[in-house]
Amino acid sequence: MFERPKVGENAILVSLNIDDIDHKENTAEFKLLASSAGFKISELVESQRKFPDAKFFIGSGKLKELQQIKALEKITTIIFNHELTPSQERNIEKATSMRVYDRTALILFIFAMRAKSHEGKMQVELAHLNHLSSRLTKGWSHLERQKGGIGVRGGPGEKQIELDRRMLGQRIKQLKIKLTKLEKQRANQRSARRRSKVFTIAIVGYTNAGKSTLFNSLTSEKILAENKLFATLDTTSRKLFIEHGHDLVISDTVGFIKNLPTTLIEAFKSTLEEASDADLLLHIVDISNANKTEQILQVDKILKEIGANNIQQILVLNQIDKIKLNAGYDRDEYGKMNRIQLSAITGDGIELLKKAIVERSLDFINQRNGNYV
Repeated sequence: MFERPKVGENAILVSLNIDDIDHKENTAEFKLLASSAGFKISELVESQRKFPDAKFFIGSGKLKELQQIKALEKITTIIFNHELTPSQERNIEKATSMRVYDRTALILFIFAMRAKSHEGKMQVELAHLNHLSSRLTKGWSHLERQKGGIGVRGGPGEKQIELDRRMLGQRIKQLKIKLTKLEKQRANQRSARRRSKVFTIAIVGYTNAGKSTLFNSLTSEKILAENKLFATLDTTSRKLFIEHGHDLVISDTVGFIKNLPTTLIEAFKSTLEEASDADLLLHIVDISNANKTEQILQVDKILKEIGANNIQQILVLNQIDKIKLNAGYDRDEYGKMNRIQLSAITGDGIELLKKAIVERSLDFINQRNGNYV
């Protein structure tokens, strides 16, 4: 059911500047998303508007430009760096005779490629079906007919689109039931950790900031760490051995991104709860990224959405090797290390982070034993 693009498929990218002061950075990220999904970028069409066109999202002039590009280069796919309404998708497809995907569909392609675990695949399918449900008329507009066909069950006069909408709803319900069971298993595991007084840490951050590389460096694991957006989706938890007497569990979570679709946040809610239930968050930031301040704000925004904004954080400024900075740290007004500069890939500064984690773990032990400091 999930129509995935072929690797290397040519596509036109469309990115409108609608009062967006970060348009340049957002467009660069959009291009990286398209490449990560397997598309080959043939053309980038940009425009500035005060508000989107209700029918085509873009203006008539840009629509003609897309038609001309298609005629010259025989491209079959257009991708928008925006959320399109179902009617806008249909109108653009009809006017250009090309497949049209919006930003949510693009991110779903990447998630479908990256999900490895059974739970991860179900989460992606659920997000895709929720996205598809509002666009069902687009996929079946040519089948708006009375029900028929061998082995098809339905009431008299039931239209094909009504059948498919019902089948879609049934599959969504099945996935939610299965994911709820897995969510309960996760909740039981977290409850067991709390009962055993284990200090839990979750690594969060913008996608491609180096979360998995840091996780590997701290735990000596070998989970996938690539220079790609959303290289890993599945949460991995391991015991962390830093100092005798400190029982620690650390989890690597899915990366965040600007305008992460709400359907994905909802589908990955059980996975993201590893962050909302943690005792400490390691917020990883790519210090070499020119847009790092905006990325920090985006991560904090999503943490608030999942109820994890009040959990204590250590800001980890990663990839100092890229800009030739030295490892270092800052302390907050309470004397706790709250900001670490390091390189997860070279290991420079990792010991400082371990020291900061031990400090927070000691606070946890003292509070658990009633010895408040």
